[in-house]
Amino acid sequence: MAKSVLIADDTVFFRVALREILTSGGYEVVGEAANGAEAVEEAERLKPDIVILDVVMPVKNGIEAAKEIKSLKLPSTIVMCTSLGYEAIVEEAIRSGASAYIIKPLNAEKVLSILAGIPGLS
Repeated sequence: MAKSVLIADDTVFFRVALREILTSGGYEVVGEAANGAEAVEEAERLKPDIVILDVVMPVKNGIEAAKEIKSLKLPSTIVMCTSLGYEAIVEEAIRSGASAYIIKPLNAEKVLSILAGIPGLS
């Protein structure tokens, strides 16, 4: 059975590109969100296996959304994604409950490899 994924990013282009990568890799994209607040609502409603959150989003950033999703005790694995490859951001994302981190621009092979390497998702 395909793992379900929620994509949260304020850029439509990124969501479309990531959706294509994920579906070609056998994942099922069950929802999308354009900001962190929507991501939390959709994660609670859909209970996806994976939530991919952009770090920089309006209303509520990805790190705040990750913390809130984790506090809901959902079974979702959090994966952060951003063009900001700074070590401090990565550390904060991991502290917020993220299991992995994807750096933009997207590379299909790299994205699928990162997801395949998360313990408990295979």
